Amino acid sequence: MTQATSFSRNTLETRRKRSRNASSLLVSNLFQKGVCALAIMCAGWPIAAQAQSVAERLNDYPTAARADYVFACMVTNGQTREMLDRCSCSIDLIASILPYERYEQAETVLSMRRVGGERMAFFKSAVLAENMVADLRRAQAEAEVVCF
Repeated sequence: MTQATSFSRNTLETRRKRSRNASSLLVSNLFQKGVCALAIMCAGWPIAAQAQSVAERLNDYPTAARADYVFACMVTNGQTREMLDRCSCSIDLIASILPYERYEQAETVLSMRRVGGERMAFFKSAVLAENMVADLRRAQAEAEVVCF
């Protein structure tokens, strides 16, 4: 073997070792950065979950419930573009004041009051039912002042 061939092999092996070391270092750095990124994402996860629950709380009314309210409002107040905007504003304000569960309960009491009979007398006289409806009426009154 000549000295030039031996030098070429040594140089080639040295370059391969350096390349492997560089690759190992690169993988190691990426792994560390990935772990750091994962740790940062996990640390921020409760905040993201909290933000999602805030968004859910602000938009807990189903679209159909909002649409029903807007349709009924427009039938009462006029079927114009202006009333669409005002009625939409109204349900949005009610949604910001009253959680959907309480809105649904009050609407149920109101619909049960329209039905006659002895069994429905509870919905007309019970204090709990009165309080549910009163909360809805207060929210509707505030929405009327702001939006109309």
